[in-house]
Amino acid sequence: MIVFGTEGPIAMRTPNYNFERQERDKAKAAKKAEKAAAKKAKSGSAANLNDESETLPETSSSSAS
Repeated sequence: MIVFGTEGPIAMRTPNYNFERQERDKAKAAKKAEKAAAKKAKSGSAANLNDESETLPETSSSSAS
């Protein structure tokens, strides 16, 4: 198919399927890594909260007596 422009006929772009697939795979991998990092950060912050509550000394009424 030929498209006519202002300077003459312009040929259509030839598809580069391998490059397009690589770009899609890179975008998918980046998104997956971002989601994994967010999940790790979320679970890490929850684990930190649990760890902090375990390390705090317990106050009991028997030590006051």
